[in-house]
Amino acid sequence: MIQYLSAVWELSLEAAPWLLLGLIIGGLFKSLVPQAFLQRHLTRPGMSSVIKAAVLGMPLPLCSCGVIPAAMGLRQAGASKPATSSFLVATPETGVDSISVTYAMMGPVMAIIRPVAALISAIVTGLLVLLFGDDQTQTVASRSDNNCCAADEKPNDIKPAQSWFEKARSGVWYALTDLYQSILKWLIVGILLAALIEAFVPHDWLIQWGDSWVVMILMLFVGIPMYVCATGSTPIAASFLMAGISPGAVLVFLLAGPATNMATLGVIRDHMGSRTMWLYLAGIISCALLLGLLVNVFFSGTQISISTEHAHNILPGWVEVLSVLVLLLLALLPFWPSKQPTTTGCCGSKES
Repeated sequence: MIQYLSAVWELSLEAAPWLLLGLIIGGLFKSLVPQAFLQRHLTRPGMSSVIKAAVLGMPLPLCSCGVIPAAMGLRQAGASKPATSSFLVATPETGVDSISVTYAMMGPVMAIIRPVAALISAIVTGLLVLLFGDDQTQTVASRSDNNCCAADEKPNDIKPAQSWFEKARSGVWYALTDLYQSILKWLIVGILLAALIEAFVPHDWLIQWGDSWVVMILMLFVGIPMYVCATGSTPIAASFLMAGISPGAVLVFLLAGPATNMATLGVIRDHMGSRTMWLYLAGIISCALLLGLLVNVFFSGTQISISTEHAHNILPGWVEVLSVLVLLLLALLPFWPSKQPTTTGCCGSKES
């Protein structure tokens, strides 16, 4: 038990500063990138909107759940089915917070491979919907369908404009509270699982299956139905690496897990049709398997290795401890007596 608790503490120290940094940067992205800018570049049908949707969605700090209302909002604003599909893949698969934690727990190589693979996966999925989907340019909602959202947006029109500093502060606070709470469960599960494998599972136990297609298919079956965000999936993926699973199989999990769950697939089917849902799923599965295979070929043909301890001890010990304490306090924030309750509007906005 002491060995296990020690592993939990070490992993927490390793990940905490980078998670905190990623949340802050992600909050700034969310607050400083205007929603109108996203809508303007995603409403034109064609390949350009697919690529723009992937690029614009990648840094946004939205999890598997949070991306759904954001994507449907873009769709109702006129975004095409291919662009919406691309945004739905790119946004939950990666983000500045998940990249920073990937760097901390799996080193710089995987921190580069992961967003590149997510970008490719998003573009390919969007192109599949563009080439084989039906009626890509028609929006899914009429004005009457948006009465709820219009009611939510109307009060916002009379609010005074926020300064750059106020927007930045609001975005960072959102990331440290709402976003952090939305990913906290899987972060805890991931760290506990990673510590369990680190403490008790021999690192060469799964090496005999580490490069096979069997493990990649297994990662698909584990990742597709699982509700896990990009950041929360990172310590789970690191635990797989510790157990000896190949980097390619781990990448399959990192791509399939955040972008697919029953809620996402159900929303896609209801709002964009069954054909789009199957094309969406086909794009993610095919890209995950092919990119996983290429990653294994890349590592087997080079002298580069992945170290799951790369970022440890880079920062001073007091920074790591302070980061853990800050994250613990933020995790307990909803239970503070002074915490004011909020309700969520029908478009996902917070109302006091």
